[in-house]
Amino acid sequence: MRLQLFAAVMTLALFAGCATEKPSGRMQDVIEARATVTAIDRPHRLVTLRDESGRDLVVAVSDQVKRLDEVKVGDQVVVSYTEALAWAVKPASKGTSGVSSQDSMTRAPASEPPGATVGRTTTVTTTITAIDLANGTVTLTGPAGGSQTIKARDPANLKKVQVGDLVDITYSEAVAVAVKPVTTK
Repeated sequence: MRLQLFAAVMTLALFAGCATEKPSGRMQDVIEARATVTAIDRPHRLVTLRDESGRDLVVAVSDQVKRLDEVKVGDQVVVSYTEALAWAVKPASKGTSGVSSQDSMTRAPASEPPGATVGRTTTVTTTITAIDLANGTVTLTGPAGGSQTIKARDPANLKKVQVGDLVDITYSEAVAVAVKPVTTK
């Protein structure tokens, strides 16, 4: 599962060199792509996009897209994909182990060109169940009982945590699509 992979990467970074009392941090990656609308089949809700390398892609547009009638041939479409991973260690008294998810969706207001953002944020709270200073490792146990032992990049950070501390791992991803109307001079 993708979240588990990011949790492992995050944990390595978590113990890589934080200066705070309890380690925390954030990583983020944004990928952006641009394309030009070359054809629109409104009855079938299909839009043909040509990417920057000249390749065409036909996209089926969901019925949830309410402003397809405003999209024109020649419009530029910008798609941004964002992944973010944040983590924070906290004392056991500040929470409990668990998992929570939240979905979000926003649409551009009618006063702006068509666009929308769809996202999901998942937080997994794990428990530090073992610290091995001699080997520079920490073991995290998730809410379902599975454990993973991670080697710390900076073993000195292991002195800032203790068995029983919780680690909040938050993974977020979002896709934003914006239509940029063609401008004539």
